Amino acid sequence: MDDTTRVEWREWGAAAFDEAASADRPVLLSLTATWCDHCHEMDEETYSEPRIAANVNDSFVPVRVDVDRYPRVRDRYNMGGFPSTVFLAPDGSVLTGAGYLGPDGMRQVLDSVRTMWQTKGSGAARVPRPLREDNPPAGELAPDIETGMLGHLTDTYDETAGGWGESPKFPLPDALEFALKRDREMALRSYDAVGANLLDEYDGGFYRFATDRDWSGLQREKLLDSNGALVRAFANAYLLTGKDEYREPADRTIEFLTTTLWNDEADAFANSQAPGAADAHSLDATDRAAAAEPPVDDGIFAGSNALAIEGLLTYYSYTDNERARRYAERALATVREDLLVDGVVAHAREDDVELDHDGDAVCLLTNQARLLAALTTAASTLETETLADATAVAETTIDRLHDEDSFLDGPAEGVGLCDRPLRPLDSNVAFADALIDLAALTGEDRYREFARETLEAFAGASERFGVQIARYATAVSRLLEGPLVIRVATDPGSDLHRAALRLADHEKVVVPDADGLAAGTARAERGDHVSAPAETPAELSERVRTVLD
Repeated sequence: MDDTTRVEWREWGAAAFDEAASADRPVLLSLTATWCDHCHEMDEETYSEPRIAANVNDSFVPVRVDVDRYPRVRDRYNMGGFPSTVFLAPDGSVLTGAGYLGPDGMRQVLDSVRTMWQTKGSGAARVPRPLREDNPPAGELAPDIETGMLGHLTDTYDETAGGWGESPKFPLPDALEFALKRDREMALRSYDAVGANLLDEYDGGFYRFATDRDWSGLQREKLLDSNGALVRAFANAYLLTGKDEYREPADRTIEFLTTTLWNDEADAFANSQAPGAADAHSLDATDRAAAAEPPVDDGIFAGSNALAIEGLLTYYSYTDNERARRYAERALATVREDLLVDGVVAHAREDDVELDHDGDAVCLLTNQARLLAALTTAASTLETETLADATAVAETTIDRLHDEDSFLDGPAEGVGLCDRPLRPLDSNVAFADALIDLAALTGEDRYREFARETLEAFAGASERFGVQIARYATAVSRLLEGPLVIRVATDPGSDLHRAALRLADHEKVVVPDADGLAAGTARAERGDHVSAPAETPAELSERVRTVLD
């Protein structure tokens, strides 16, 4: 992000905190993102004001962090959105924080923090609660976790505008997919609301969210990770309904990802597109074609690419869309060749990210989980050869990040509060869900047991989980009932394999090149129920019905 400020920003690292300790000054941590309009606005209105900049430079150690490039810093210091303006003691604990601050607000906060520091020093600082209470409440996995989440969705469903909750309105792809199997009417009305309100009809791709209950107040930045997840969600809605109204948003989004967000030099997907001029999106098609394109952050991030790969391969498996397959294969090749070393997924294809003390990539749970899901999806749809990398990612994650009964977000080391263990629920759930797939694909029950242990580690708090974490209930349901597994004794791409992929349960696992079956046959399994072999797609459809019944 171009710096339009007058502040002498330091990089995140030990040098900045050492300077703060030596000078006995607080750290002013500014969390920003390239796609964040309010961050740019605060730079132009607040940090570029000469007296404010001088005040910051004289009384604080200013540190700027791009949240996409330093996710562990983001997760520890996020004040509820971006920009986040956080004041720290030299040991990294938090004095106070805020979001966007205009010039007047910033002057008041600077004066307040300076007074606080002079009177109380580090004694005024605190460690945020999620970093103090290390272990989540464990519990037993039971079917009422699934019914409880469905109840949350029903209670918060917006009958008038669709979606869940009042405001802001996010697309919530995991909630859409959970509801799709359990309350299809509620799910499809929410899909309709997301498609009608967040899809960019001109250029494709989904905007990030709407600020208001009626889906107005669009925040028009487009992020690769949420668009990848929505391609998968809409593809799954198409699988269950066969309706083009759910296929077309996925197709339009794939077009956006493979054009606007495609980094041809890197052969992978770029990270995000900023919203651009405020009035550009209200122009008619002719004027918009002539308007300047909003800037794109060309950074190549492993985790968001993995979500896009999974989304495109899911769409390909239902439609035979060659464009989706081709770009997914290219991005997957780049991630495997450039960002995967000995089972560790590097965060990004650049050096301006968090590295360990040896200058190597830091093993981060969210990247490990997302790439594991992309690799298992590739093994299920394209080529079983990716299972070797999937297994390496799983084993490395277990070896490096497994702690007690769940997983840490990264190594418990680093400056600031990065040495404090954090067990992010969403990444633990994503990893557990991917382990369930890996267990089915490899036949290794050990992965299923790690998934169970991980989900149990959070079960004691499951009644408090909101709809944003609906995937927890999906994973618990798949674990308790056993996911529908379809084993196919053919190469990927055969008629029988393609038919297996298109059977209407988007939570299933399809295992090509399966052992223990006569060549050219397939069978369905769910828990202890195992069907007779099938030789044709029609027979396989019947066998699946018998297992599900």
